[in-house]
Amino acid sequence: MESEFPCPETEPGITDTEIVQVHYYPEFVFEGQELVLICSVNGATKPITVSWYKKQDRLQKDIELQTSSKTEFTIPVVQNSDAGEYYCIARNSRFSKQSNSVIISVKVPVSQPVLTLRRPGTWNLMTDKMSLQCEVQRGSLPIWYQFFHEGVLLEEIKSTSERKMFHRLSPTEKHSGNYYCTANNGLGPQWSKVMIPVSKPVLTFSSPGTRTLGGIQMSLQCEVQRGSLPIWYQFFREGVLLKKREAISWRTVSYSFSVTGENSGNYYCTADNGFGPQRSEAMRLSVTVPVSQPVLSLSPRGTRTLVGNEVRLQCEVQRGSLPIWFQFFWEDVLLTRTETTSWRTVSYSFSVTGENSGNYYCTADNGFGPQRSESINLSVIVPVSQPVLSLSPRGTRTLVGNEVRLQCEVQRGSLPIWFQFFWEDVLLTRTETTSWRTVSYSFSVTGENSGNYYCTADNGFGPQRSESINLSVIVPVSQPVFSLSPRGTRTLVGNEVRLQCEVQRGSLPIWFQFFWEDVLLTRTETTSWRTVSYSFSVTGENSGNYYCTADNGFGPQRSESINLSVIVPVSRPVLTLRAPRVQAVVGDVVELHCEAQRGSPPILYQFYHEDVTLGSSSSPFGGGASFNLILKAEHSGNYFCEANNGQGVQRSHMVPLSVRVPVSHPVLTLRTPRVQAVVGDVLEIHCESQRGSSPIQYQFYHEDVALGNSSSLSGGGTSFYLSLTTEHSGNYSCEADNGLGVQRSEAVSLNVRVPVSRPVLTLRTARTQVVVGDVLELHCEAQRGSSPILYWFYHNNVTLENSTSHSGQGVSLNLLLTADHSGTYSCKADNGLSPQHSEAVTLSVMGLTGSKSSLIATSVTGGLLSMMAIAAVAVLFYCWLLRKAGRKPTFDSSRNPSAPDPQESTYHNVPGWIELQPVYSNVNPNRGEVVYSEVWSVKKENKVTAASEPELFKNTDSCVIYSQVKGASTAASKPQFLDPFTPHR
Repeated sequence: MESEFPCPETEPGITDTEIVQVHYYPEFVFEGQELVLICSVNGATKPITVSWYKKQDRLQKDIELQTSSKTEFTIPVVQNSDAGEYYCIARNSRFSKQSNSVIISVKVPVSQPVLTLRRPGTWNLMTDKMSLQCEVQRGSLPIWYQFFHEGVLLEEIKSTSERKMFHRLSPTEKHSGNYYCTANNGLGPQWSKVMIPVSKPVLTFSSPGTRTLGGIQMSLQCEVQRGSLPIWYQFFREGVLLKKREAISWRTVSYSFSVTGENSGNYYCTADNGFGPQRSEAMRLSVTVPVSQPVLSLSPRGTRTLVGNEVRLQCEVQRGSLPIWFQFFWEDVLLTRTETTSWRTVSYSFSVTGENSGNYYCTADNGFGPQRSESINLSVIVPVSQPVLSLSPRGTRTLVGNEVRLQCEVQRGSLPIWFQFFWEDVLLTRTETTSWRTVSYSFSVTGENSGNYYCTADNGFGPQRSESINLSVIVPVSQPVFSLSPRGTRTLVGNEVRLQCEVQRGSLPIWFQFFWEDVLLTRTETTSWRTVSYSFSVTGENSGNYYCTADNGFGPQRSESINLSVIVPVSRPVLTLRAPRVQAVVGDVVELHCEAQRGSPPILYQFYHEDVTLGSSSSPFGGGASFNLILKAEHSGNYFCEANNGQGVQRSHMVPLSVRVPVSHPVLTLRTPRVQAVVGDVLEIHCESQRGSSPIQYQFYHEDVALGNSSSLSGGGTSFYLSLTTEHSGNYSCEADNGLGVQRSEAVSLNVRVPVSRPVLTLRTARTQVVVGDVLELHCEAQRGSSPILYWFYHNNVTLENSTSHSGQGVSLNLLLTADHSGTYSCKADNGLSPQHSEAVTLSVMGLTGSKSSLIATSVTGGLLSMMAIAAVAVLFYCWLLRKAGRKPTFDSSRNPSAPDPQESTYHNVPGWIELQPVYSNVNPNRGEVVYSEVWSVKKENKVTAASEPELFKNTDSCVIYSQVKGASTAASKPQFLDPFTPHR
């Protein structure tokens, strides 16, 4: 990439003699280290800006330097992704210079390798070949791999493209032991190890043969011939795990146990050191076990039974090798003998007689001597006969407080016997006797002791029940309880009242009497009930004290008195609503007054709104009651009240109340079919109050000018529609009114945008027929459209430049013409709504042919060396004159709205030979690619003041038009056109 060479200048800055270079520390960069890049600028005396780049990406915020200095860019922790090309660019207000590029390569140490043993799926340790695989997940290539066996190097391999290597092994005896591998890429070795699998284990028993007696100590030994340690051993019997053992320094382990009858079966062991278990051959062990002590049991359970019952003796041993001989004995007399070859339980049954009481036992023998069970004593007993219950003193009637004795007796039955006494199936007492067949139970009689009594006797074969005896206890009447029905001491005239007299206890018959103010009302005798009643219809004279008496021959008992009051029920109440205005409004206080015209006090009034209780109030001396309510919107609806003086509730008629709600602050919403409102769109202006009683009148305003109004009869908002024009930009608002006060919304601003019209492209030159070297002004302007407007210029459908107009006027672009500028021109205008293209305009440039060979030939023909020297002196002299005069060249990409005279030249006061031809230097006709390495444009004063100047050419007297122009592959091709306002490298 070639550097730019600006015009000679007097102001300090970055010149071609200044040096911008990059170096970095440390020299070698490893992943995880810190990387420091240093950009040094030497020879600058003017403030400069330094930017850092990685390839084409800018890395961080620009750094400001006042003079020649250096700055650093640091990567604290280098990652592999940080590798690449880095450089810096130094800039001042005019030019920039790029440093040399440095290539950063990040070296990554290898990760710890993983060494695995690769083998076939059905692997045989003795015959199959296996290989060791050493693999690392990450690390810079190349990598050197080494394989070791017990510290001896087997093989060393270098890999330039793979991160895993293999080493083949033959699994012979000498290869048993530890293997490991190392991986190294020059940043330090990493290693890992692997082990050889175990061989098939061998299982042996400690005692010779495969048969043994129970109770001896047996040892199982599991051994492997080869395999890397540690090794995990497991012992199994019939597939059930018996023991786990780990061997760290030996290849043989053992497992010992005391032999029992359950130890018979197939035994094997397994060995595993991480490569899958190896299983030994199975060995069979048979255990001969002597019989255990037998257990004798009776069925049915228990040691007592009745004559004639069936009894089954069962003899069982928990362990012992078959066959087994069982024998049953009664008082050492053999009853039966049985041999069994498949069971360890036998039984013997017999029918019980009076001679079968005594001790029973059994024996079991399988050739190691008989074993005898514990003895069981069987008692043959006699069930009890039906017991007889008697009372003392005799008779079935007695008075409260007397002593009564119950006696229960059985004629026969084996002792012990359990006696129980019952009253009405309720257990009174339980007694066991071992020497008598008669028991008794005494108690002092109370009024609750009347009822049926019986007893039971049981000696273990089911209870026997006596006949029942009914005992009657004569009880004096208790104080009667007097009550009214319906309950309460208040009743209405005409109601039916029932007087009830009841005694809790007392022997029948009983005589009951009812009294009103000591006047006998009625007398009744009852022989089966302890409750009687008397009813009558209430009149106004029935108020007073009532009571009753009861008597069963032991003197009358009187009840407590009850005072009965005859009252008047309340009439239907009247509800009145009292509000401060004709129409109730939210916030008003309304009084609800409820009153019944008649009824005995006190009266309780209850107030309701739509069946929801509001509150209550009591009137202790008659008259009505009131309830005050602060109105809310939800208080609209029906109201009623209830009156109650304890004799029934009366409800008033419904009274409706409508509570009106003032409108809330309305919300104005502008709705357009797109994000930005455009002329011709239909605008919906929606106004809505969130609360307020209907109907609501809405009024719409634009800049405080009324647009129209609309009503909402059932709530919700309403809308007003406008077809937009440019005059509709501005503030909009609305008002809401339902007769309780006007509310106005916040103002909402609307900006109506206008799409651009089709732009007009105008080409302006200094003469009618343009030639190479003339300045062409392209002016593009749309007559209407909202600002800002972005303009684009095209030459033969190739983009030249773009510019934005914020004032609504057009923009211009100036071109220094060459032969390649012939063709069609057009422009485009876009303000974000709909882009518009202009008509195409054709331009023909006369003069130089544009051929690379013609240009070179023309320069050589005139005396290339002398002309170049003269031109250089003229240019330097002219630049000096311009600076001395304080004038600066102007190149505008936009123009003033007042266009220059199309008949005047854009430049003046310049010698014709300078005006008509550019000055070329560094022409190399022998290079096939580059035609010009630098093209200078001499300053020419423009009569029309430019609206703006490109940033690149401000404060300069001359500029580089071309820094490099690449030619076509053939000599006949034309030079490539470059925008003169965009320097290229």
